Amino acid sequence: MDNYHITKSGDKWTLTKEGNERPSKTAETKQEIIDKTREFMNDKTGSVKIHKEDGKFQEERTYHRKDDPSDSKG
Repeated sequence: MDNYHITKSGDKWTLTKEGNERPSKTAETKQEIIDKTREFMNDKTGSVKIHKEDGKFQEERTYHRKDDPSDSKG
């Protein structure tokens, strides 16, 4: 499963695959990058870690939900 991170970079929000330097997607706002990520991950399996503006971890989402290895409801 691939791992991705949503982070703030300068004045943009980015979606970057772990190990890559260049972002897969960029957006002006956090909500916009989350929406773009949902579309981008439509045909992929992976984990997306969403970070706050200060870089601290906020939440993790698994795409597709059925592929979540955790038995938790979260």
